[in-house]
Amino acid sequence: MNFKSLLLGSVAGLVAAGGAQAADLPVKAKAVEYVRICSLYGAGFYYMPGTDTCIKLGGYLRADAILGGAGDYNFRQGANAGSNNRLTNYYSGRARFDFNVDTRTATEYGVVRTYADLIFSWDTTSVTGSNPSAFSTGSASLGLYHAFIQFAGFTFGRTVSIFDTPWQSYPAGGPDTLPGGSNHVTGVNQVAYTADFGQGITGSLALQDETTSANGQSNLWNTAFATPALAGAAFVTGVYGNNDWGGTRSPDIVGQVRVDQAWGLAQVSAVAHELHAAYYGATEPTGHPTDKWGWAVQGALSIKNIPTGAGDSINLQAVYTDGATRYNFQSLFPQSFFMFSGSGIGAYQSTGFAGLSDGVFGVGTGIDTVKTWGFRGGYSHNWNPNWVTGIYGAYAQLKYGDTGKALICGNFAAIALPGATCNPDFNFAAVGINTAWTPVKGLTFTADLSYSHLDQKYSGTIASPGIATAAKPAAVYELKDQNSIEMLLRAQRTF
Repeated sequence: MNFKSLLLGSVAGLVAAGGAQAADLPVKAKAVEYVRICSLYGAGFYYMPGTDTCIKLGGYLRADAILGGAGDYNFRQGANAGSNNRLTNYYSGRARFDFNVDTRTATEYGVVRTYADLIFSWDTTSVTGSNPSAFSTGSASLGLYHAFIQFAGFTFGRTVSIFDTPWQSYPAGGPDTLPGGSNHVTGVNQVAYTADFGQGITGSLALQDETTSANGQSNLWNTAFATPALAGAAFVTGVYGNNDWGGTRSPDIVGQVRVDQAWGLAQVSAVAHELHAAYYGATEPTGHPTDKWGWAVQGALSIKNIPTGAGDSINLQAVYTDGATRYNFQSLFPQSFFMFSGSGIGAYQSTGFAGLSDGVFGVGTGIDTVKTWGFRGGYSHNWNPNWVTGIYGAYAQLKYGDTGKALICGNFAAIALPGATCNPDFNFAAVGINTAWTPVKGLTFTADLSYSHLDQKYSGTIASPGIATAAKPAAVYELKDQNSIEMLLRAQRTF
């Protein structure tokens, strides 16, 4: 009996102890959702945990040094690069970080895509007056180049224009100021639709707000200044009138047809651009000119893998505009500028200036549109997988109509000296060469040398009232063509 009681007690104790230990065991954890590779849309995409949406993060970090020029790879113009004096930076730099997010989700209607691209930059400041300690502010900047949704062939938001070529204004590298075609590399707000006809053939139509592109629209000159003195002071900076746009009425209407195949690409683009002015004077009763439509057409050709080497390519494009100057002298090209250099005829210095515009009007006149044409091209040669050299060039011409030219030259009289000739037309050319070295994947070092030339059509001498921000005094200046040489040195890590 004692043995039986001892055995039963031991079993009961073991059962109780086992129950206590079971109660102390941790609850089984849920399965971990590991990030899975999404192979549907190319390398770098992953499934967002718990969803059927794929996401890709990317971007680059860039360090630029510019010798000569203006800012981050612009030709030497304006205050104070174009001043060519002690206020001019002989070098400048930029540090930039780009971050982009690409998401894609497969649906019964096709892929829904969102894309955003943010730019953070810090640039060398410029002296803004005769006081060397007076520097401009806002050197740190934030940009939003892309922010769009794509669905069933539609694009809603901000991205490049369908008028543009895939290489924008860089047919083989080069500065940001090559004319000869459009460039919306920093984006423009739009609604677009693209139809895919197969075999690499697509057609696109878009409504875009050109006022949201970099630096907005070109000028719409109203040549009515309050006094001749104000006209003269503005004229020597390339400002030929008040930039007198009215409010937005119609977006730019853009169309494009493209063939994109293994051999290369061919594209034709066209745009209709409304010119809607404000008033002749400061108030409504002064009246206004009738609205007018401008337009532009562009053709582009890219040939890949030419016989000179694997991966070599040639990119070419040409454009004609009438009342839509931005589609030739593109969004990163300055719309009014001046340049100074020496003079050999006894004047204080020489100067060249230019003003770009979609149209010109004066009190009681209609809008006289400005016509331009231009082309740009580039050739890229791959020496081997690590070294590539690009050669590029661009040329463009701008011509004012007879009415617009007469109105502008009426203001030129405020500064003209005997024998001076007024002609606001001009040509602009640029050529350059670059070499890029990629020692490891995603890391590239580039050296790019370019030459720019302003062929202005004014002649003789002027009595300039001076430009205070450029430390230029009131004096006699020779009207002369101007040149600029600049070099970009760049290190970029892309991820």
